[in-house]
Amino acid sequence: MKVTKLIAVGTLFLAMAGTVSAQSRTEKTVEEDYLSSFEDVMIAELTASPEYDMKILALQYLENAVNEGRATPDMVSSLKSLAGEGVTKRSRTNGRLMNNYPDVRKKACELLGQVGTEDAKNTLVQIIADEQEPMVAAAAVHSLGDIGLNDNDEVVGAIIFMQRRYDALNPSSSLALELLFAYEKLADTVQDRRPMLEAITNIATNYRLATAVRTKAYNLIRDIQSK
Repeated sequence: MKVTKLIAVGTLFLAMAGTVSAQSRTEKTVEEDYLSSFEDVMIAELTASPEYDMKILALQYLENAVNEGRATPDMVSSLKSLAGEGVTKRSRTNGRLMNNYPDVRKKACELLGQVGTEDAKNTLVQIIADEQEPMVAAAAVHSLGDIGLNDNDEVVGAIIFMQRRYDALNPSSSLALELLFAYEKLADTVQDRRPMLEAITNIATNYRLATAVRTKAYNLIRDIQSK
């Protein structure tokens, strides 16, 4: 009953939002204030639901808000929660993990990269420290590269630490490629390049990875050293 009610309310919200969006954008209207607050509450309810489908619906609303540049702090909090679904936030029944939703975490990580704030960066650093699923880790790393924040080499250090863990347990060419993209984007922010160059060299010389990935690693080493 609650799930059905949330879906019905969400449909009504979209209709109301469409009406308001047609109004002048010269100043924020009372209706917009109300709808924004209403949407925050609705998304929080969807995020907190134990149902997988409700979390997917929350992500759809959040994606719209992020793409339209109107993500509120409450929405970002919902994204942070969804990014840790089943990892930093676990729900168990008789010892069984019930909320392990890698695709939910992946999408939330991608959207946090679009949010691009210090808070989003901190969440993604926490995610890569705990995440065991390569596709989610890859999305988080990609987002960290897009955000571009790396004070005192904090982000690059966290990425290198995560790379070492995956190299030992579960090497992945797709993840290695995202690592290289992130190192490339963050290279100009790095104070001590030696650990990063060592990490890239490990990718270049890891023959369990695809040739194209290793070639990109060699090229990236050359490009960084030439600067």
